[in-house]
Amino acid sequence: MQEKILLVDDEKEIISFMRDALEDEGYDVLCAYDGKEALTKLKERPDLILLDVMMPEMDGFELCELIRKNVSCPILFLSAKQTEQDRIKGLLVGGDDYLIKPFSMKELKMRIYAHLRREKRTESTAYNRLHFGYLTIDLDGYQILYNNEKLPFTSREFELLHFLALHPGQVFTREQLYEKIWGYDAEGDSSTVTEHIKKIRAKLSKYKGCRDYISTVWGIGYKWVS
Repeated sequence: MQEKILLVDDEKEIISFMRDALEDEGYDVLCAYDGKEALTKLKERPDLILLDVMMPEMDGFELCELIRKNVSCPILFLSAKQTEQDRIKGLLVGGDDYLIKPFSMKELKMRIYAHLRREKRTESTAYNRLHFGYLTIDLDGYQILYNNEKLPFTSREFELLHFLALHPGQVFTREQLYEKIWGYDAEGDSSTVTEHIKKIRAKLSKYKGCRDYISTVWGIGYKWVS
């Protein structure tokens, strides 16, 4: 899954530098140059926000409080203000981290990675559900939901869909999927994987707005595309 990062800073050169560096890491980067523009970008549901403190009209602290009324994603302050009081204020208004300018791009990338990883872990622990648009994989209930409506998946179809969804972007051969889902000692062969994926796709295609998340990698196998 390609995470969205919203950059908010009134210095265009800094925005350009960070955007290029983060896009090289595979992130989908949104940019805003003031508080008002940043608030309009929230409708694109960023997974993480990098927020400058010293901006005209509305500073980062005030903006952070407004953002927190709408989203709960991690917010990292980037600021030349380095007193302990400033760092504490950043955390009190809803920030999750505070990095002082000038900073190492390597450190920033690692902090972004750590916060996104923690966010995923928290969501998984709290809800034990995987969400993909209208589609939800309920791990505790052992069921697939479309817009909260239970879909008629068999246990094998659920296990196959669940396994692929847990490893987005990773390609598995039919033989690997067969061994993972059916087991080494199962009677049959890997061709049953193809049949089960056909059935999964046919069921999902009946629902408006529900895309085909299982991609065929010709000559190799299948992967989950979120």
